[in-house]
Amino acid sequence: MSGTVGPVLVVVLALIAIWYVATVALNAPFQRDIYARAGQADVPFTQLVADTLDQPRPVLPSPHQVALEIWDTTVNKKITSNRSLIYHTGITLSSTLTGFVMGTLLGIGLAVLVVHSRVLDKSLMPWVISSQTIPILAIAPMIIVVLNAIGISGLMPKAMISTYLSFFPVTVGMVKGLRSPELIHLDLMRTYSASRSETFWKLRLPYAVPYLFASMKVGIAASLVGAIVGELPTGAVAGLGARLLAGSYYGQTVQIWSALVVASVVAGLLVALIGVVERATLARMGMNR
Repeated sequence: MSGTVGPVLVVVLALIAIWYVATVALNAPFQRDIYARAGQADVPFTQLVADTLDQPRPVLPSPHQVALEIWDTTVNKKITSNRSLIYHTGITLSSTLTGFVMGTLLGIGLAVLVVHSRVLDKSLMPWVISSQTIPILAIAPMIIVVLNAIGISGLMPKAMISTYLSFFPVTVGMVKGLRSPELIHLDLMRTYSASRSETFWKLRLPYAVPYLFASMKVGIAASLVGAIVGELPTGAVAGLGARLLAGSYYGQTVQIWSALVVASVVAGLLVALIGVVERATLARMGMNR
């Protein structure tokens, strides 16, 4: 319990318990209606609970229903099948990673410009911040329509939406990191007659690396959200967004929740992967965290 696994496990178990309680509470009215139409007046509470947890089309599926659906669509289906969650996850993941790489590069580039130019700091940063006030559900269809009009379709429109969401945390984090060196260190670089580029590579950038990885963890999760949102207005037939759409069209709440759980697991794994790279990079640089 003194580490990270124990507390996380406790929180997960608590969430599952709350989920089961919410499942019974939300599905019970419909289940009672089923009993009334069937003429069953006195149904034991234990039977009511058991039936609410195994409805074919529940308002809120139970955790074990979602787990069985994930198992069926990952283990029992071929990866190339359009019913396989692994196949749909791969489609979404390609857009996520493409958008994340573009967003990270864009964020780093903007941060470097902002830190080295007072004019851009005053003029560009307010626009970077205000860009995130636009709801992504409103701007996603506009991006897709505009890009389709100029002949760009498929992966890139979804990647652009991921870029739009992921560049902001990287920009803010890198600006903070590049400005984090102490004044005494900057003065020391000037004493050594270091150029701007030397100060950047030997002082500012090493200071900014921890900030970069912290912002990348936020950016990769936002990039996944952007990829899923980008699949919704296109009526996509592949991807986790497509699974959400298909589930909503046919009232398959178990399918919807299984896609959501898989998306959250993928996001957690991506963040953990960046954490592994972060620890290796900082250890290589001689930093302890």
